[in-house]
Amino acid sequence: MDFRSMITVLENIESPEEMQAGDVLELELSEDVVLEATIIDCYDDTIVISGSEKTLEFLSEQGQTLEEAKYQGRTVPLGKPMKGDVKKSKVYVKGPKGNVVKVNFGDKKLSIKKHIPGRRKNFRARHNCDNPGPRWKARYWSCRAW
Repeated sequence: MDFRSMITVLENIESPEEMQAGDVLELELSEDVVLEATIIDCYDDTIVISGSEKTLEFLSEQGQTLEEAKYQGRTVPLGKPMKGDVKKSKVYVKGPKGNVVKVNFGDKKLSIKKHIPGRRKNFRARHNCDNPGPRWKARYWSCRAW
């Protein structure tokens, strides 16, 4: 399955700060037709959503961008953390020079216990998660997981 049918990015949303991951976005085309998509991630003025093929086709017709890129000859989704091969997780993002880079993060042997408040607080303090740095660094994605 082409990942275009799974992910798209909406840019220039008027109020993305009100939206968060897990929310359902409803796009009303007419009284009879309503398209639904689930919000995966929100950052800056961009919202990453997952929706049906029909929803994504409509958005691409409206001039919204589909975020995908080539990494070593393969088409990969940008900004979507997934199970890693070398480390616990990996994500493909645009690097500081505009090229696509793979960011590996996490320890395969350890599980994160973010539901324990003390551990969460210590991890976030130890890794300076109030200022996680750029998206092409592992610390940014580790802090997001916590």
